[in-house]
Amino acid sequence: MRWVLHVDLDQFVAAVEVLRDPSLAGRPVVVGGRGDPSERAVVSTASYEARESGVGSGMPLRIAALRLPDAVFLPVDAPLYEAASAEVMDTLRTFDAVVQVMGWDEAFLGVQTPDPEAMAALVQAAVLEATGLHCSIGIGDNRLRAKIATGFGKPRGMFRLTAVNWVEVMAERPTEALWGIGRKTAKKLSALGIETVGQLAASDPAVLAERLGPTMGPFFHRLGNGVDLSPVDDTPWVARGHGRETTFQQDLTDWADVEAQVRALALRVREDILQEGRRAVRVGLKVRYVPFDTHTAGAALPSPTLDAEVIVEAAAALVSRFDHGRAVRLLGVRLEMETLSAPPPGPASRVEVYPSRLALGYTSTQEG
Repeated sequence: MRWVLHVDLDQFVAAVEVLRDPSLAGRPVVVGGRGDPSERAVVSTASYEARESGVGSGMPLRIAALRLPDAVFLPVDAPLYEAASAEVMDTLRTFDAVVQVMGWDEAFLGVQTPDPEAMAALVQAAVLEATGLHCSIGIGDNRLRAKIATGFGKPRGMFRLTAVNWVEVMAERPTEALWGIGRKTAKKLSALGIETVGQLAASDPAVLAERLGPTMGPFFHRLGNGVDLSPVDDTPWVARGHGRETTFQQDLTDWADVEAQVRALALRVREDILQEGRRAVRVGLKVRYVPFDTHTAGAALPSPTLDAEVIVEAAAALVSRFDHGRAVRLLGVRLEMETLSAPPPGPASRVEVYPSRLALGYTSTQEG
């Protein structure tokens, strides 16, 4: 009688934009950057109508405009989406369930019910009535299976995936169909002769541990069998860090300019963590070369700090780790913060608990 429901809002950002402007209904809508496809930015989300033409998240807006010149291009409006998300999550909390928020547009519900499909239908109806938004729901006997099940229920539907039908549904699918396995891991598994979920499930955990690491190898084997022991947890999620990115409309070729931009970004991120009242413990730098080759570097700070000079100099020092012979199109600086167990400095400090992936810096990036 214990079930996990994975609630996933259908084309969330595009759907919120349609609620704001009903004339957009049925039209290809692309949201990204400042909504100008002539500028450097990427697609944050696309409506189903736009996806039918091959436009999807992460695609440069310029490419999206070439593929779909008649699309409606809109700027990212994070406060609007955050408000809509909060309304959805508040609706989910009206049910007798443990609600674990996973982002703007998704959450897990831990429920006890003899009829999970009936429960899912009630949730869909409640969300639609309260917000005007449709959602799909995956039903599982653990979080992994519920998450994967949602994809089979889209749009506006539901699907049950459990130990009973796991092999039937998943065995012949590629390993990338598993939540937790991306393209790079799939390539590593392919090099071992593992192409499908069924092959991963039947593989030797010892071999996976030897080739992929003592922790990740057995973890991937469990994924192949649909095993997930993690509970649905409603503990508020707290940001580990904050970051900001800037995409330049003109490539940077002078690395003195690159360093100056890094320093400016570091100061902006420091202002972000001041709002948390938690000191920085590590700094990271992301550099995207022309045309689209991304590299990262990071370093621990000597001690937890909010000192602007220390943070800025640490970020600037990372510039030396990159290839100064290449042009730069994007820079990003990220500061990781001390854990909540460490006492924040000063009596006026506060800790903000974020219920959505806004805390990951999504509102600060021009590309995501």
